[in-house]
Amino acid sequence: MSIIQFFRILWARKWMILAAAGSCVAGGIVVLLVLPPRWEAHARIMLSTLKPDPITGQVFSGAATMTYVDTQTELIRDYSVAGQIPAQVGWLSDPDLIARYQQSAKKSGQDFPHWAAQLVIERTKAALVEGSNILEITYSASDPNEAKIIADHLRRDYIDTSLSLRRNEALRNMQWYDAQAQKSRDAMLQAQSVLAAYERENGVLMAGDKEDVDSAQLRALTNQAVTSPITTVSSEGTASFTAQLADLDSQISALQQKLGPNHPQLQALRTRRKSLAELAGKEQSAQAQAANAAAANATALQRAVQAQKARVIGNSDKIGKLRELQTKVDLAQDQYNKTLARAGELGQEAAAADAGVTPLGPATVANEPAFPKKPLIIIGSIGLGLAMGVMSALLAELLARRLRSPEDLQNAIDVPLLAVIPAERLRRGGRRLGLVATETTGGSLARA
Repeated sequence: MSIIQFFRILWARKWMILAAAGSCVAGGIVVLLVLPPRWEAHARIMLSTLKPDPITGQVFSGAATMTYVDTQTELIRDYSVAGQIPAQVGWLSDPDLIARYQQSAKKSGQDFPHWAAQLVIERTKAALVEGSNILEITYSASDPNEAKIIADHLRRDYIDTSLSLRRNEALRNMQWYDAQAQKSRDAMLQAQSVLAAYERENGVLMAGDKEDVDSAQLRALTNQAVTSPITTVSSEGTASFTAQLADLDSQISALQQKLGPNHPQLQALRTRRKSLAELAGKEQSAQAQAANAAAANATALQRAVQAQKARVIGNSDKIGKLRELQTKVDLAQDQYNKTLARAGELGQEAAAADAGVTPLGPATVANEPAFPKKPLIIIGSIGLGLAMGVMSALLAELLARRLRSPEDLQNAIDVPLLAVIPAERLRRGGRRLGLVATETTGGSLARA
């Protein structure tokens, strides 16, 4: 079938197509008149997914963000949130709604509050505004004021429920961590008691940093032996006295040759030499005593190091066991501290007043109802009617085929086409000539 043949069929069946289009348009108008309008109210919330939690420091990113958003949208449509709406807006005492429930849903066994909450859930949508962290709650109703009121209630109840769930979960976890902290504390005290009893029984003690007292003393003695200066007898004072004595001897010797043995000057030099000799003797004696004391101190220090080393070696098994017990005490202490710190964090979270979301202004309602869309329905009914009319025309043409052009005749019979007779001439003389005529759009086809 060519395009020309197709349009010839449509033109021939134009009244059928127009009738179908008119029927669909009439149906669309009836729909507009019968269906009640539906108004949509929008309430927005900003999710705090891009900044860390002020208590836990948690930040959502990547797939975790989408999971969090999906969880929030489902929570808005959950019974824990939507189930609060019927009582808040007075549906539970509405006689018309009660009558609808008794007629349609009472036999199913569902109670009235759950049935009313399901109505709210079915009319509620929640989605993230593209390219932002703003969550939009949409509620549709036949009255714009009702839609706006319920949208505001949904947002408020969602924030309250989200905060309540967060607090309750933190409180349960805090109670569990408190119990674990008590167990850790008991284990720590038990380990400390075992360590103290072992120290008393075996005479070994821990000095801190996993080092026992004996090992600490050995380390201190060793450091003292290494760092203690070696005392040596200084010869500077003795050399000074010797030089002075030699000078005095030379002076006395020179004067003895010139003066008598009882000369006052000579006697003074001899007295001075005697005093200087006594001082030199005392200096030498003191230096000798100091050297002996230093040697004795070094010997005693070496003996103390050796004795302490022998003590440490002798108690090596006890010290190893002592360190093992100290390790258990440290582990129990660390576990207790961590558990107690986590319980404190959860306690702060349980007392938090921030649900992690921020409401953005009151709910808004459009000036026109969201459904039905009059232009969309009219244009859609016209398009549907034309499509149905064209399909009906093609189906009618298929069931009652007509020859409407020379091309149709050539496709129907495989004979040469001799002539095309105008329709008016065929009407006037066709019967007289015994011809069979078929009317076309531009003339008549005839064959004997």
